[in-house]
Amino acid sequence: MTDKQLLIDAAKAAGINLEWDGHPDKWQPMFYQGKTYHAWNPLEDDGDLFRLAQKLNIVIDFNEGFAEHWSTLRHHFGDNGRTVHHAVLQVAAEIGFTA
Repeated sequence: MTDKQLLIDAAKAAGINLEWDGHPDKWQPMFYQGKTYHAWNPLEDDGDLFRLAQKLNIVIDFNEGFAEHWSTLRHHFGDNGRTVHHAVLQVAAEIGFTA
């Protein structure tokens, strides 16, 4: 699954209507709230990632190295911070894919 598809499915799980802004080589995921567009990229932004995990009740266990949802969706990550982002997004995307 591509990063773009992960973001789309994770946004769906979180109830975010994701749009894409910019040139196709440098697309920026955005959502509209109120009268303003906001960037949303939990692959790059820790705040977006942890708000997503909180909203979807995804537990991140840094001692054991996994992201897990109560529905038994579970993905392991290594010692790299980016892999934490991917693990949480993978769980969120699976929730969104089944929604």
